[in-house]
Amino acid sequence: MRIGFGYDVHPFATRRKLVLGGEVIPYDKGLNGHSDADVLTHSLIDALLGAAGEGDIGQHFSDDDQQYKDISSLKLLAKTNELLKAKKYRINNIDISIVIEEPRILPHILAMRENISQTLNLPLEKINIKATTSEKMGFVGRKEGVAAYCAVSIEEVNNHGREKR
Repeated sequence: MRIGFGYDVHPFATRRKLVLGGEVIPYDKGLNGHSDADVLTHSLIDALLGAAGEGDIGQHFSDDDQQYKDISSLKLLAKTNELLKAKKYRINNIDISIVIEEPRILPHILAMRENISQTLNLPLEKINIKATTSEKMGFVGRKEGVAAYCAVSIEEVNNHGREKR
C-alpha cells in the first residue's frame, strides 16, 4: 500500500472557462494556467504520481511544452493512469478537497466524480470530492484563485490483477 498527497493552486483569470474535475462550471472567470488549469485534477495527478514515486505533474507535463497548451487535464490524468498501470499499481481510493469561495461547487460534484471515474475506469464509490471555503481569508477568501488538496492510496498488483501479499 502506498499513499500520495497532491496540492495545486491557480489564480482566477478573465476570458477562461472554469474547469474543475473535467466539468465546465458556469462562472464569469476561469483559472489561469498552461493547460485548462483544472486545479482539482492537477492535485489528483500530483497525488497519484507521488504515491507511485514518480515525481510531480511538472516533470511529466511541463508548462513549457506546447503539446499541453490548453489541453484537458483529464487527458493528462489518463496518461498518469497509464503510467501507474505500467508500474503495476491499482488505485484504492481518492479523496479531494477543493477550496473555493465562489461559485458553489456542490451541484457539480457528482459530474466531477463521474468524469474522474470514467477517465480512470474506477468505481464511483472510490472517488470522494468535497468543497469548502476559506471563510473569506487569504487569496481564496479574496476570490483571487482556487486551491485543491488530494490524498490517494494505491497498491501494487501482480500479473493476475490481485494485490501482492
